[in-house]
Amino acid sequence: MNRKNFIFTLCIVFSFFLSSSLFAQKRDIYELITYHIESADQEAMLDAYLENAFIPAAHRHGVSNVGVFKPIASQPDAGQKVYVFIPFKSLSEFEAFEGKLLKDQKYLSDGDAYINAAFDNPPYKRMETSIMKAMTEHPKYAPSKLTNSKKDRIYELRSYEGPTERLYRQKVKMFNSGEMEIFDRLNCSPVFYAETIVGANMPNLMYMTTHENMDVRNEHWKQFGVDPKWVEMRDIEEYKNTVSRNDTRLLYPTEYSDL
Repeated sequence: MNRKNFIFTLCIVFSFFLSSSLFAQKRDIYELITYHIESADQEAMLDAYLENAFIPAAHRHGVSNVGVFKPIASQPDAGQKVYVFIPFKSLSEFEAFEGKLLKDQKYLSDGDAYINAAFDNPPYKRMETSIMKAMTEHPKYAPSKLTNSKKDRIYELRSYEGPTERLYRQKVKMFNSGEMEIFDRLNCSPVFYAETIVGANMPNLMYMTTHENMDVRNEHWKQFGVDPKWVEMRDIEEYKNTVSRNDTRLLYPTEYSDL
């Protein structure tokens, strides 16, 4: 191979690895919908819609996994909320998703009771949405590695609010610089770590870990609190006072949830 051809080939190879690296760093976009419900009838209507219409349609339109979670019985909002987690590969995929649903005749038919619910018999009291972007060191969501019965699992959804944007960014940095590695080491089977880009409690990050049951969850947090890496990180000056509010939700996945 002559020098000219060698340089050309080298450029092609370099371009390939550069593009592959950039692709690998592409971060998921997440939508988290929280439905507020007031009755068992609303819960049943919502379950039927999500299981039989929304999730199958999401699968048809490129969303491989949708998570549906509810507060465990001991939580004060048990029976009052349903959380729906929808991961997208990009912001453009998120933006196009609703339009695809509205053109999907099977979805419109299967979801008729929810979509065309009467004003005096709505499927929920209200709904709120957060849009998030995956953190750089955990750019893709991951289904939980748990294999035990879904009804026994604890999915822990946490939101850490920062007192200022600067301090919030320091907490994000803390996660990317080692905090999430502790969860991995303790086998907390995280589903996602993300920065909120649109939501009601900004500036805040959100993440979800999973545990076989409450006893395991409590043991994981006990181990986390004494983990040498955590003890080291929490005393670093730039990571102090980065969380003004910790909102913790203890959930379980519905039987029809993908995650």
